[in-house]
Amino acid sequence: MDFTRKTKWTLALVIFLLSLLSASVYGINDSTTTIEEVRVHVGLIVDTQSWVGKIVDSCTSMAVFDFYGRNSHYRTKLVVHTRDSEGDPLLVLSHALVLLESVKLDVIIVAENSAGLKILAELGSRVKIPIISLFAAAPSLPFSEYPYLIQIGEDGPSRAKGIATIVEAFGWRSVALIYEDNDSARQILSNVITSFEATDVRLALHIALSASSTDEAIIEQLNKLMNLQTSVYVVHTSPVLASRLFLIAKRLGMISQGYAWITTDMITNFMNSMDPSVIESMQGVVGFKPHIPASNELRKFAIRWRSKNLNEDQSLQEMELNVYGIWTYDMVQALATAAESVMAGHPDIVRQETRLNINFTTIRSSRSGSVFIEEILQSRFKGVSGVFKLTSGRMIPKEFEIVNVFKGERIIGYWNPENGITSITKEENHTKTNSTSCNKLESVIWPGGTMNIPKGWNLHGKKLRIGVPVNPGFSELISVIRDPQTNETTVDGFCVEVFKEAIKSLDYEVHYEFFPFVDVNGQLAGTYDDLILEVFHENLDAVVGDTTIFSFRFSHVDFTMPYTDLGIGIVVPKLDKSSMWIFLHPLTGGMWITTTAFFVFTGFVVWLIEHPINDEFQGSPWEQIGMIFWYSFSTLVFAYKEKLLSNLSKFVVIIWVFAVLVITSSYTATLASVLTVQQIRLSSREEYVGSQSLVPEAIRNLKHENPRRMQYRSPEEYDDALRRGSKNGGVSAIIDEIPYLKLFLAKYPADYTMIKSKATSAGFGFVFPKGSPLVRDISSAIAKLREEEKLQMMENKWFNNTESVFTNQDSASNPSRLNLHSFGGLFLVTGMSSTSALLACLYLKYRAITISTFKFYLSSTIGYAKTLLHRLKLC
Repeated sequence: MDFTRKTKWTLALVIFLLSLLSASVYGINDSTTTIEEVRVHVGLIVDTQSWVGKIVDSCTSMAVFDFYGRNSHYRTKLVVHTRDSEGDPLLVLSHALVLLESVKLDVIIVAENSAGLKILAELGSRVKIPIISLFAAAPSLPFSEYPYLIQIGEDGPSRAKGIATIVEAFGWRSVALIYEDNDSARQILSNVITSFEATDVRLALHIALSASSTDEAIIEQLNKLMNLQTSVYVVHTSPVLASRLFLIAKRLGMISQGYAWITTDMITNFMNSMDPSVIESMQGVVGFKPHIPASNELRKFAIRWRSKNLNEDQSLQEMELNVYGIWTYDMVQALATAAESVMAGHPDIVRQETRLNINFTTIRSSRSGSVFIEEILQSRFKGVSGVFKLTSGRMIPKEFEIVNVFKGERIIGYWNPENGITSITKEENHTKTNSTSCNKLESVIWPGGTMNIPKGWNLHGKKLRIGVPVNPGFSELISVIRDPQTNETTVDGFCVEVFKEAIKSLDYEVHYEFFPFVDVNGQLAGTYDDLILEVFHENLDAVVGDTTIFSFRFSHVDFTMPYTDLGIGIVVPKLDKSSMWIFLHPLTGGMWITTTAFFVFTGFVVWLIEHPINDEFQGSPWEQIGMIFWYSFSTLVFAYKEKLLSNLSKFVVIIWVFAVLVITSSYTATLASVLTVQQIRLSSREEYVGSQSLVPEAIRNLKHENPRRMQYRSPEEYDDALRRGSKNGGVSAIIDEIPYLKLFLAKYPADYTMIKSKATSAGFGFVFPKGSPLVRDISSAIAKLREEEKLQMMENKWFNNTESVFTNQDSASNPSRLNLHSFGGLFLVTGMSSTSALLACLYLKYRAITISTFKFYLSSTIGYAKTLLHRLKLC
């Protein structure tokens, strides 16, 4: 029994030793048949202390491990050489040069917001190896100039376009930009300005902060923002600087109701990794981040990444996986796949050793680099970030999430450059492309916990400084009265009342104070343009008064919509109705003479036709002359009683009666107009016209030819000048803007009237700084006052209800005198018809005389012949 047991143990030991021997022999044989592994060296340069650097480094190692775990049979393997740049661009370049000299690098990955990216791109083009930038905020460099540079992430123009879309969607007209003062982030300024050019949005202020800025410096810059009326801020900084910025803004009360904050992907991508106190200070923020489609692969990768970091890297335990890590994972997968493809297609090229002489005296480029970059650019696969595809050396996300921070981060919509804003349900928009409507977004909870969309501006309790001009001649429009005893100034008038009513109708309070624009003598301290420039130079916040809207003024300020009538008018004295010769005015002298001549001519033609056959046209010579004048002039009132017998005379009378009807109707209409309005010829070089010296631009817009102008400042001066006339040192007409003429006509309704008006000026408007949000609200209030007829009621109050005395006639309706040229066609027809009838009458008379003469000679010849025959018979 014992022997059998020993035998069994001995046999087992022998079998074990033989198995070890065979295994070792097999291993030796196997090692001799193993294919030599080709290493592809990758230089990874990151700031190991930054959030981006930590995530990129961890995701790179995971990507290499996972890829070769699935593809253990591959003959190539990525070997990653990681170097710490410590955030210094010089160290980035230094590490790259050292790695190129010490090992055969096939690719360099830079995961930094590096100012040295352009130099690295140049270096890649020299040695012909791919340079991959994994940070979205890196400066955008054209692939055509740097064919060995691959950039992963959002480009600057798309980022700025998304900002412009969201600002426009919420109806904001002015924003302020806060960006980090480095080469990559600084680029957003030009991109934002360019994107705003196609919209009505204005960049009110841009502030650059550096990573080394102290809290005091940040507070100083935020105080500048608080002094602005704009309360919409776009932030484009690193997450570390953004964390400090929002904590300070929270302390200053800027994360509260009325404010709006928009963050770019530089911040939003790291929001889940920020400190809870920072997230608390960012409640209500709206941000953009690239959209990564949800998938099982992404979920599994996120779980594995989290588990790995919990076990291996304590510094990553508080961080969440973001888009940079996901892009890095897919990019490394693309590199490994491309390396294997190059090995399979070009094994000789891959095995060549190429080194860089660090002193740049001799540079031997890699023959495999050009093949490698081509393989990378042709990569097409479905990764954890979705479909991986490079276009012109870039991988740009096709869609972006619009997120709202409130007790966490929630998606409220999507945006892409082609279709604009889309809803979270991904509904197709068949009726509208490039949508900029906020209706497609989910409800946003803004700072302060409100769902009311911020207006985009805030007065911050500030009292507006309102400049007021002084125009004593037209105090009904604007009146500035200073009490010498109390030294108090009272501002009143139509313009002021409209402004106060417009402010009162707003749904928020606006505090203001009037500042008369006067000198020490109480006179206007300059021109109206000088007053408007005070707003441009920020010495005043607005101007209220009789300020005319001109296009050239928009280069400095903005105007509200006009609250008065538009245009320029001409006022002249009414015609003296007591003149005994006023009835002659409608027709010119030539017209009177021609009409009288045609009356006589027509009567003569009718008499000539009717005289031989009509007893009513018989009598003594004086009676027949009287008949000629009587019959023709009686057609004026259609009082003729003589019966016409000839068709020719009837034809003449029909045409003449029609001509008389046209002439008398025109005469009556012109005489009625003349009794109301006097027509003067302003183009005459002998006539003077008057105007206000305050509005020379408006007068020039009328473009009349008379250069002889006199300047006056009040309705009383206008009246005196018009009464004296041009020949006595006055003027023949007043040219001014409609509101001034309304006041003038209200004071002198019986003596003057308007004969011409043109909409060559845009009326009066209130002045505000460029981009002021008050312009839109005040304009809306003016429109409401006009619709409710309150504006008309105020005008009637201050203008003494001038509706009945204000005659607004266009130049086409001016009662010009009737001249011969106007009725030339009518007289031509009448003359031709009368002349034709006269010629026909003469022809008929001539024919009758010829026939009677022929009959006389014929009867005489026959009689003579008969007598001759009779005599011959007698013989």
